[in-house]
Amino acid sequence: MNNDENPRSEQPEGGASAVPDVPAPPPATEVSGRQRLKAGLWPPRLSRAQLIVAVLLFGLGLGLAIQVRSTNDDSALRGARQEDLVRILDEVDDRTQRLEDEKQRLDDQRTELETSSDQAEEARKQTLEKERQLGILAGTVAAQGPGITLTITDPSGAVAPDMLLDAIQELRAAGAEAIQVNGVRVVANTYFSGDAGKVQVDGEKIEAPYEFTVIGKPQDLEPALNIPGGVVQTLEKEQATVLVERSDDIVVDALRPAQRPDYARSSSP
Repeated sequence: MNNDENPRSEQPEGGASAVPDVPAPPPATEVSGRQRLKAGLWPPRLSRAQLIVAVLLFGLGLGLAIQVRSTNDDSALRGARQEDLVRILDEVDDRTQRLEDEKQRLDDQRTELETSSDQAEEARKQTLEKERQLGILAGTVAAQGPGITLTITDPSGAVAPDMLLDAIQELRAAGAEAIQVNGVRVVANTYFSGDAGKVQVDGEKIEAPYEFTVIGKPQDLEPALNIPGGVVQTLEKEQATVLVERSDDIVVDALRPAQRPDYARSSSP
């Protein structure tokens, strides 16, 4: 038989069998520092105590932020000029003085009643004077005296009822004794309603320009409207024009009918 027809596998010398080639394992991928940091941080592994501390710290930070913001916006007076602050202080002093004067007047009336030889006549005079004062407050009688005229023009129709009510409140706080708005007498239970540009006073529609006729001390009334962040600045932000004029002779002659209470009766004998 020919050796070429029956080939045999070659063997190495010495009779040892050949070891087949085995592919080498791929080299290990080197892990970077960023990957190790990411693996350590995500997914987060928080204990219950750590979670509670994180929530508390978040709440504390939120509270501090709110407190700082509220402190910054606490008062419009923080940015006021020195002369404005002096004027506001003078207004407060004037209000205190008015209260002291009223107290003194009542003390004098009591003294007159106690010392008058004709107590009945003195009591009658004081009763009539009190009736006149209450009539002015109730709007049942006309009033005349020094004061101001406040005129508000509203070309854009942006003046809302609450802005006019704020003006009334400021005037009352400054010592206004009688007020009427566009011919409507303002009393204790007066209310403003409607929408911007469509204002009603006690259910009666009024239109711009809004004219406030006010009796009181002009030196107190006008500064009360012009305090920083007050009535005038608020109205001017709405593109309204505000004009305040002082006068020694203001007439408030719009009247309210006297109303008799349905249920309340005097408790005096």
